Amino acid sequence: MPMSRTLLPIFALLLSTYFLMAGAGLQGILLPVRGSIEGWSPYQIGWMGTGYAVAFTVGCLVVPRMVRQAGHVRTFASLAALLAIGILLAGIIVHPLAWILFRALSGFCLAGCYTIVESWLNERVTNESRGLVFSVYMVVTMAGMMAGQYVMPLARPEVELPFMLCAILFALAVIPTALSRAQTPAPIATVKLDIGMLRRNSPVAVAGVVLSGVLSGAWGNMAPVLGREVGLTTTQIATLLVVTMAGGIVFQIPLGRMSDRMDRRYVLTAAGLLGLAGAIAGTMAEGRGALFLFGVAFVLGGIIYPIYSIAVAHANDHARSQDFVKVAGGLLILYGFGTMGGPLLAAELMERGGPAGLFQLMGVASGVLALYAFYRTFRRQAPPAEARADFKVAPLAKEQTPTSATLDPRAADALAENEAAAASEAEAVRQLA
Repeated sequence: MPMSRTLLPIFALLLSTYFLMAGAGLQGILLPVRGSIEGWSPYQIGWMGTGYAVAFTVGCLVVPRMVRQAGHVRTFASLAALLAIGILLAGIIVHPLAWILFRALSGFCLAGCYTIVESWLNERVTNESRGLVFSVYMVVTMAGMMAGQYVMPLARPEVELPFMLCAILFALAVIPTALSRAQTPAPIATVKLDIGMLRRNSPVAVAGVVLSGVLSGAWGNMAPVLGREVGLTTTQIATLLVVTMAGGIVFQIPLGRMSDRMDRRYVLTAAGLLGLAGAIAGTMAEGRGALFLFGVAFVLGGIIYPIYSIAVAHANDHARSQDFVKVAGGLLILYGFGTMGGPLLAAELMERGGPAGLFQLMGVASGVLALYAFYRTFRRQAPPAEARADFKVAPLAKEQTPTSATLDPRAADALAENEAAAASEAEAVRQLA
């Protein structure tokens, strides 16, 4: 099937995703930078990140129920409107407590919007087109996030204009989806978190996704504050975040290929040691210029995002194929727990030790990952190479919901097996009747 015939029916949904990600990218850099300008402490800014993470996780669990009550289009439009209202109120009411609430509101609404778009996309794909749609979706999410971060230098964060631009991006996201002629998908399934099952399946995967969340939450929320404290310009702060994402994109491929050829726990160990080395270099970055800091950010990005994907791949090596969506969704919720603690831990260390505190947390978390992954190699034999699923590059975990797992090409077999099992059960019930 030609690519155009696959992508044209979902173009409106991808365009809505782009605007959402652009608004999220702008908001993610705007609020910490403006808070730093206002003289708020790292701890106050850290609470904004934690509020976002808590509400995002809650949104992943609650929004499917809202969709069943009000429908996809109305729920999406309502959540996008709340996003625009929240960021506009943040431009009017400049107070840390208010901004913690506004940031939490955005976390809840973004989780809901992503969930709705992803469920819509999943309804439109076939097993043959799933890989293409998943890849395009990754490109759109990353491009939107990067573009939104570079909107920041166009307007001074001290004034209301960037808040207005962010609200416009969120409002634009409503238009393609509201006018889309794509068929409304089936109700969204509610995620159930079974920590015991996940830990029995793979303790390393559980630790890996939680530590990945700590790293991502700490860096994503506190790196703009770090940039302000070391004297970077607004453009340089945006570049710092984009370079981190670029590192994640570049490192995913070699790390992923390595994990297909050897015990993935060794790759997680190597990634943790690389992160530790990058963090140690980061503690010496102050006064060495922006280029040195960009290099550190590139290395740290190379482990912040890929370790999540490797941990999920390791979990799936030990799980049944039909449990892929359940395992991936559960691990993503655990990742969300990590993102809740990361900003506060980083803020506490930055309060005590200045900008180097962020790198201290990055180093400790990376070192713990390396030690635990290496320790587990002595506790459990690795599955044979032929039993391991191929590594798949994943979107940025911090902007995923459990519904994201249904778009992954690895979900095709799981969904097919679950549908076959459901059909078999229905046939058995029919015969008994």
